[in-house]
Amino acid sequence: MSESPEKIIHELAEPIAAQYDMFVIDVEIKQHQGTVVWVSVDSEEKTVNVDKCSKISRELDFLLDAHDVMHGSYRLNVSSPGLSKPLSDLRQYRKNTGRYARVKFKSEDEYKTEEGVLSAVTDTDVELKPGGKENKILKIGFNEIVETKILPKI
Repeated sequence: MSESPEKIIHELAEPIAAQYDMFVIDVEIKQHQGTVVWVSVDSEEKTVNVDKCSKISRELDFLLDAHDVMHGSYRLNVSSPGLSKPLSDLRQYRKNTGRYARVKFKSEDEYKTEEGVLSAVTDTDVELKPGGKENKILKIGFNEIVETKILPKI
């Protein structure tokens, strides 16, 4: 069975992104007034900027054509995931330590949602200090997390 175009694009994009101290978060192919390939990238320490995204886009576009990954015309967009996208990679959690977040997780047999500061991140869990609760810290395992979104400061 052949690999999906998304997986191939991810594999081609990862070493290009690494050249700019970035990593690939997600690849989506959408059909809306033509084919659009969305590649979301992030960085562990630096901010994602338009200049780096455009360099990654040019190099990736060349490879997609050379490997004939996309049949027919398409538009390629390389960008940061933005606040609307949930965190999906351990490196994103580490980068966002100290920021306010909403974490939806499964505890026992029910789903819970907590908001607070991501106070620590390990390889297996995150620590969340809920807003307004001085000494309380929740330790949530990555295997329990359903979704984490960074919330803008108000």
